[in-house]
Amino acid sequence: MRIIVQRVKSSQVTVAGEIVGKIGRGLNLLVGISDTDTEAELEWMVRKCLEMRLFPANEEGSGRWEKSIQDIAGELLVVSQFTLYGDCRKGRRPSFDRSAPPQQAEQLYDLFVAKLRQSNLRVETGIFGAMMQVSIENDGPVTLLLEKEATK
Repeated sequence: MRIIVQRVKSSQVTVAGEIVGKIGRGLNLLVGISDTDTEAELEWMVRKCLEMRLFPANEEGSGRWEKSIQDIAGELLVVSQFTLYGDCRKGRRPSFDRSAPPQQAEQLYDLFVAKLRQSNLRVETGIFGAMMQVSIENDGPVTLLLEKEATK
């Protein structure tokens, strides 16, 4: 499982000209699910996304990152992104062989969102499988890659 985590001042996702998800201060999560991912990787990712200290301790935004999304009662925008498993090493067109098939990916994506919602934070989403436009006002900018490979 791969997630691009972006600390944002605001973010929104639009489908066919309509805003389907919108947040203020928080985290934008672009989520890629591989064909080997299970609920174990998903649980690890949920914990990481909720507990990582990515926000400064003071309101001015300076100093060490000492607060998590839960500490600041921030918001989450979760967008499915199968292209995170695009392999560009050969040829001129990416291969998506490692991306989970749509049915498997959607099931794990929905479970990921449900587990994030158990935190009682506001969680907004895009529409799985739709062509989406994502607007991100990155804060910092802070952009990190989280990756958890399936254990065999």
